Amino acid sequence: MFVQNESKLIGSVAKESGIPIKTIRYYEELGLLKTMGRTEGGYRLFSADVFTRLNFIKRAQNLGMSLSEIREFLEVHDQGDLPCDQVQEKLRDKLVDIDRQIQQLQILKQELERLLVRGQVLPENSAATICPIIEQI
Repeated sequence: MFVQNESKLIGSVAKESGIPIKTIRYYEELGLLKTMGRTEGGYRLFSADVFTRLNFIKRAQNLGMSLSEIREFLEVHDQGDLPCDQVQEKLRDKLVDIDRQIQQLQILKQELERLLVRGQVLPENSAATICPIIEQI
């Protein structure tokens, strides 16, 4: 368990979280993470809650959230509120997008199946044709 006042060097955060230093720096640049300051040598220092934020960021990304959306959630959290209403709205939007993508993929699947069936009988080789399977309308 971490002591609340315990600070972590960026290298330690990277090692313990499995997230590269470069990514942690990028998250800080985007405002997703905040440092407690720097060491005399210029290394970033983070509080132990950085792991909670990193876990939230990764989980939200795995659910299809953009870093911009995640930043909005974290800003609400940093103001002392839970961003659950905003998260639910974004999750609903993601479901609509997924349904649209599924529909587009089903259409693409049907088109590919149709091309494969038609492509079983290929015409003679022609210099004006690259592959009739793809070129047929």
